[in-house]
Amino acid sequence: MLDVTVIEDAEAAAVSLDPIRARLLAELAAGPASAAMLAGKVGLPRQKVNYHLKTLERHGLVELAGERRKGNVTERMMRATAASYVISPQALAAVQPDPDRFRDQLSARWLLALGARLVRDVGSLLTGAAKARKRLATYALDGEVTFASAADRAAFIEELTAGVSALIRKYHDGDAEAGRPHRIVVAVHPTLRPEAVTRTGTEAAAEAGAVTETGAAAELAAGPEAGPEVGPEARSEAGPEAAEAPAGPEATH
Repeated sequence: MLDVTVIEDAEAAAVSLDPIRARLLAELAAGPASAAMLAGKVGLPRQKVNYHLKTLERHGLVELAGERRKGNVTERMMRATAASYVISPQALAAVQPDPDRFRDQLSARWLLALGARLVRDVGSLLTGAAKARKRLATYALDGEVTFASAADRAAFIEELTAGVSALIRKYHDGDAEAGRPHRIVVAVHPTLRPEAVTRTGTEAAAEAGAVTETGAAAELAAGPEAGPEVGPEARSEAGPEAAEAPAGPEATH
């Protein structure tokens, strides 16, 4: 079972968002179970649970883990294909965010558009890498800093931008025939407190002290047609060792 997988198909996304099916996915992420075993946990008849499981299986969200005999009945033991799921903006292709349409380094909405593109691009690369049976070479840095003042935050952003820009100028080679462009995204935003992560809207923003804050993002593309995004808000799919083994032309970045 994968730690996380990306849902790119619109129908699969709709299926996963159904409250009952989402509950079934959560139960099956904890371990294999049959329709009869799940029925008592979700408060539905076995037949209805079986219907939902077949729908999830048809969209690749659950899979057969094995079978077991219980009396005169053979039960199908199902399991989730991943511990967690992320819905790609590709599922809403016609209205997915486009960071190139509006660029503002101090806009929280532009930062959100960058994050959405990161999910879309890395999700597509993961799909290609899985089909090619290759590992995807990525890198991510995640950290937290507490600023004493807005002035300190502004100074940090200035130094961060200068440092990353210098690295890009140093290593970028637009004339490299075999080179592959990479996307670099650096993001800074207020941190949500753990108890506020599950909240939505103004309540969560106020809890995090984010109502009057503005997210700051610096996008630095290393080439005219950059590859997938790499930044503080992304995490490595295969760990540090994956960076040593690119996944091939169709799957690496």
